[in-house]
Amino acid sequence: MALQHAQPLEIIDVRPLGAGLRAAVTTSLLKTPTLQLMRLVLRAGDGLPEHSVRGAMTLHCLEGEAVVTTAARRCELQSGQLVMLVENERHAVQAVTDSSLLVTVLLHTT
Repeated sequence: MALQHAQPLEIIDVRPLGAGLRAAVTTSLLKTPTLQLMRLVLRAGDGLPEHSVRGAMTLHCLEGEAVVTTAARRCELQSGQLVMLVENERHAVQAVTDSSLLVTVLLHTT
């Protein structure tokens, strides 16, 4: 079954989940040929292993604390902070506390 994504002009709620964070899961919110938004939910101590994404991206910490690590830098994100990664930059993400992050990826059409 295909994932349900938001349609044009449909409101997407990205406010912190608060008490609902513990039961939440990672969700793809929107996907077009050139843009994808996901809410990444990580439990304290969990993370994503090093990988790269074909497209520039931002990671916006909506709640909690997470660490984004690249070969050049280690960024400690707290609620309300975001970081941008260039296309194909290898990175890992690790949650310090239960966290949710808004991931925005600019996708290629070729």
